[in-house]
Amino acid sequence: MGWWKRLFRGRDRTAALPLYDAVIARARAPHWYLDGQVPDTLDGRFDMVAAVLAMVVLRLEREEGGAPVIAQLTERFVDDMDAQVRQIGFGDMVVGKHVGRMMGMLGGRLGAYREGLQAGTLDEALVRNVYRGQAPAKEAVAHVRDRLTAWRGALDAVPLDAIERGELP
Repeated sequence: MGWWKRLFRGRDRTAALPLYDAVIARARAPHWYLDGQVPDTLDGRFDMVAAVLAMVVLRLEREEGGAPVIAQLTERFVDDMDAQVRQIGFGDMVVGKHVGRMMGMLGGRLGAYREGLQAGTLDEALVRNVYRGQAPAKEAVAHVRDRLTAWRGALDAVPLDAIERGELP
């Protein structure tokens, strides 16, 4: 058996699927794009997925058994981004590079949102990452900030097993 088959042997391709589906559903909620003025584009949708996913990961980081869930959730993200890039029409030769770039973007956003939450404001991180430096109306940024921070706080009350099942507030 080749090394690549051993790498994926026993991997549960459906691990964290309910949780990932819940993240995607939350990121697609119309209020982000209407009240929050997040651009309803491929980039804007990616940015909202990354923001919502980051809030879940930040919650899971505080959980003793959260690391395996983070790993499974990240695998789902990679699988989804791979499929999205292929659907757009990128060939096999560049898919890995694009997905790697997206993972780097997610990591950067995770750090920015972690710092923003610790500092008590996400505004700068949101303008840089969700709006790609083009600040919309202050009310739009406030909408996204307030919804994300309130939801992030509500996640603290949800037990790990419920999060794994995708039962998000």
